[in-house]
Amino acid sequence: METFLLLNRWLHIAAGFTGFFVAPVALVVRKGGTAHRRWGRVFFWAMLVAGSTALVSASLNGLTFLLLTGIFSLYLAQFGYRSLHHKGMGQSQRPELYDWTSVLLGLSIFAGTLGYGLLSRPFNPVVVMFGGIGLFLTVRQLQGFRRPGPWPAGQWLRNHISGFMGAYIAAISAFSATNLRFIPFPLNFLWPTLVFVPLLIWLQRHYVPKAGINSRVLVAPKGD
Repeated sequence: METFLLLNRWLHIAAGFTGFFVAPVALVVRKGGTAHRRWGRVFFWAMLVAGSTALVSASLNGLTFLLLTGIFSLYLAQFGYRSLHHKGMGQSQRPELYDWTSVLLGLSIFAGTLGYGLLSRPFNPVVVMFGGIGLFLTVRQLQGFRRPGPWPAGQWLRNHISGFMGAYIAAISAFSATNLRFIPFPLNFLWPTLVFVPLLIWLQRHYVPKAGINSRVLVAPKGD
């Protein structure tokens, strides 16, 4: 068991550091281009491995925060990646079984997380924040799936940005909480949100203004 936990830890560290350094590369290259799609896929798989190994470690060691951040980053990474398949949503395209299953599962998990955070003593603002943000995103996603008409122009791209940036924020929060011990609680959990959420909002407004997708974005074929 010790050997398994050690291997799991090193795999988690390797995947996490890969995601940390790959995400900025995907942000600076041409959006929708070959390099962006390549590094985006690397980031997605890095977050998938990092989140999965976090769940294993958290479950075996009883680490509630690591469990929550693992679930949070996994959900947001798949949300960001899956959004690439929603370019025709509300027109000829309708949500598939996977979409309904993932959003309902996320809704139940984040509602439970928020309730746990609100009822726990002593009060834990970090759990409440993760549960609240996750619940907000899943409710919005459910509303989008139930929307009778076409989605707003570029909504799939807004979701793509939110999902991948959210997964990145969750990963950095977990790293900060477990390694940057000189930062006091709860700031060690919250500073990535305070720093990167304004960047997330700027990216959405820059690449997806109200009129639709910015001309600087090279829209890749559906499903890429």
